[in-house]
Amino acid sequence: MIGRFNWAGVIDFLPQIVQGLYYTLLISVLGLFIGFILGAIFGLGRIARNKVIYWIASIYIEVIRGTPVLVQAIWIFYALPLIIGHTFESVTAGVIVIALNSGAYIAEIVRGAVQSIEKGQMEAGRSLGLDHGKTMRYVIWTQAFKRMIPPLGNQFIISIKDTSLLSVILVPELIFQGRLIAANHFNAVEIYTTVAMFYLVITLILSFILRFVERRLDIQ
Repeated sequence: MIGRFNWAGVIDFLPQIVQGLYYTLLISVLGLFIGFILGAIFGLGRIARNKVIYWIASIYIEVIRGTPVLVQAIWIFYALPLIIGHTFESVTAGVIVIALNSGAYIAEIVRGAVQSIEKGQMEAGRSLGLDHGKTMRYVIWTQAFKRMIPPLGNQFIISIKDTSLLSVILVPELIFQGRLIAANHFNAVEIYTTVAMFYLVITLILSFILRFVERRLDIQ
């Protein structure tokens, strides 16, 4: 007991908080993995010469980036099932939300990284006998991916924090578990501070790993 706060009591609820951490990381990792695939597709679509592909990619990116994650979560969990006639489990819906949201931001990361590569690299690849697709794959993409690593790491950290909004659709992540414990035991300050410390530790570890990778790859 420190002052009027009972920090010792938090230990009893650590298993529930750790369970919330598991779902937070699970949704973040799966969501970002799918989001990277979406981002690569729509990012390249954003610089495609085909106008149809360009506009489809642009609409997706602008709609997702222009609406709050909270609204996206509510719409996917509550509204979308009414349209398609299929309900999603809360965790599945959470993964979809993070994937769609991160995908839109990753698409812009991909677009920016690819466009940052000097145009002479494409010409060099073609002069070696590579077609456009192989030049993109072996010359442009390999260089662009290296430049994507820092912003992708930052997006992962953002996605982890965005999962805190998924408690509104009953995803049992960190905030949901903290809210449940605090409501039942009236120790909101202690519980939410502990939850915040979990988020802080995760983001600090990821930031350290990201800086380590940047130094090893000598990313400018």
